[in-house]
Formats: sequence, structure tokens, C-alpha cells
Amino acid sequence: MIDATSQLNAVRRQVGQRTLEAGEARVTTISQTYDAPLEDVWDACTNAERIPRWFLPVSGDLRLHGRYQLEGNASGVIERCDPPKSFAATWEMMGEVSWIEVRLTPTGDGRTRFELEHIAHVDQERWDQFGPGAVGVGWDLALLGLATHLADDGSGVSPEQSEVWSASPEGRAFMSSASDRWGDASIAAGTDAAAARAAAGRTTAFYTGTPES
Repeated sequence: MIDATSQLNAVRRQVGQRTLEAGEARVTTISQTYDAPLEDVWDACTNAERIPRWFLPVSGDLRLHGRYQLEGNASGVIERCDPPKSFAATWEMMGEVSWIEVRLTPTGDGRTRFELEHIAHVDQERWDQFGPGAVGVGWDLALLGLATHLADDGSGVSPEQSEVWSASPEGRAFMSSASDRWGDASIAAGTDAAAARAAAGRTTAFYTGTPES
């Protein structure tokens, strides 16, 4: 069973910028604290046998400087790895290269905070069109998958079950709410409210396949 409201509320979303050698980049940050110890969360995020159980089938060499491929999605190279605390990799998709950084922090009560940054050069026109939700909603779905995978109460769902749920009215409502919350994060970062809401509407339409309201 997926408790969409609790999951949406458990996630923190932030939008920022970072200066790279190639220029200014957008930084989309998503985080959640899980009821699981550091080593278990690390294993769930880096073990090729576990990743498909909550995210996507993965192949390749999952170690420093190795190349990975997520089935039907991104590929890249693992650039940094500091087990069990963090890793960073390129995120290569549709001819474009961005970067992800994952950090795990024990909270002292047997729980672990997961934080992911997605860093990308995004031109202003595309940013104005979709805003941070373009990647943010996808990461919301990934963190939902990780949450169900780590659940110790038997409530976990498989990626196949999650795919069916995503196409349901409940799943579309989850993606719509996540998109709205990325709009809120964009406004908090200084984006004009009307522009952020319009971008969130276009992102919602893209993910749910419904017309913009």
C-alpha cells in the first residue's frame, strides 16, 4: 500500500544554482529520512541486485570509474565513491550530460537521511517551460520506490506494481502534487510565482498525460 500523502510530506525539495567550469548550472535537491540504518540504505542504492527492486534494472561496472546503464533511462560514469556515505556520477541521457551526487547521513537514531542533487546546465527557455519539476518529479517517484523497498512492515511494492500505480488516478494525483511542490520550491528560490505555477502545470501535463489546466 502506497501512502502518497505521507510520502509527499516526507520529502524535502530545494532549487539552487552552482557555478561550474562550463558556466552556471541548476541544482535540484531532494532528500528524505528513512527508517533504515546507513549500511542498508547504501546497499540498496549501490547493489546491482537490489537497485532493480525499487528503481530500474541496471548493468555495467558499479564501482569507481565504472560505467553503468539504467534500462531505458540514463547511463554514465561513477566519478566519486566514498562508501557508505556518498557517490557521484554523470547522468547521460538523450545526448546531454548532467551530474548526480548522493549523500547518506546517519541521524543517530538508527535512521538515515538520503540526499540527492541533480546538477544540470539548462537553458533559460527550457527552464521557463518546465522548471525543476522536469527532473524533480522523476526523483520523487524514485524516492517513493526506495521508501517502499526499505519498509519493514511488508508494504513494499515492486517497480512493476509501482508502474501500474503510476498510471492510476492515485498515481497521477501523486505526480501532480509533486509537480506543484517543485513549483513551490522554485518560488522559494526566487522564481516569479505565476511563471513557476505555469511551468509546474506543463510538467504535470507531461508526466500524467493530461491537458494543462
